[in-house]
Formats: sequence, structure tokens, C-alpha cells
Amino acid sequence: MDEILILYALCFFAVALLYASVGHGGASGYLALMALFGFAPMVMKPTALLLNLLVSFVAFLSFYKAQFFRPKLLWPLIFGSIPFSYLGAIIPLSDSWYKKMLALILLLSVFRLLMNQNNTSLKTEPKFW
Repeated sequence: MDEILILYALCFFAVALLYASVGHGGASGYLALMALFGFAPMVMKPTALLLNLLVSFVAFLSFYKAQFFRPKLLWPLIFGSIPFSYLGAIIPLSDSWYKKMLALILLLSVFRLLMNQNNTSLKTEPKFW
């Protein structure tokens, strides 16, 4: 039992470290790990949310100290994400539908990453509308 807990901790730490290094929280990584380890969806959702908030906050502090944070870009994201997060939370899904949708979204993400490997052009800074 202790070996399994150590394996879980190491995997979650690796995901958190990799995602935080680029400013992300890692929710998709935590969900993928928990799905592979056979966690129940009722455990997966709050665990991924809490880990995502913690790692995102640590990444935010690093970006803020490096002066990469721009409040003008934050407000549209906040006003769009909070209502839709609530809307997504109140939609009831069975465990089987949740796992199927999670697998589909993760596979689409992998496909998109593989298709965009050759796109190395520099992008300009996003503009605030």
C-alpha cells in the first residue's frame, strides 16, 4: 500500500512540476493520472480542482514576480470562466459518460499537439479588445 501511495505522489508531483513550469495548473494531467489509476469520478473532480488551484497559484506567483502578469488580459477570462465553470458543475453526468468524455477530450488534445509540432512561428502579444 505504501508503495502505491509513493507512486501516486511521484506521478502527481511530476505533473504539477511540468505544468507549473509553463504556467498551467495541470488539471488534464491529474485527471489522466486518476483515470489510469482507476479513481472514482466523484474523487477525480474535486481532487483535480484543488490540485489545479494550488499549482496555478504557485505558477501565478512565479509569473507575477517575473512581471509577466497583465491585469487587462485577466478580466475577460474571469468573466467568461466563472459562469461557465458553475454551469458545468451543475450538469449531472453518469460516471460512464464522464469517463468517455474525459477520454475523448484528452485524445483530442493529444491529436492537436501532434498536429501542431511544426508550427514554430513567433506569435505577437495578445491584444486587449
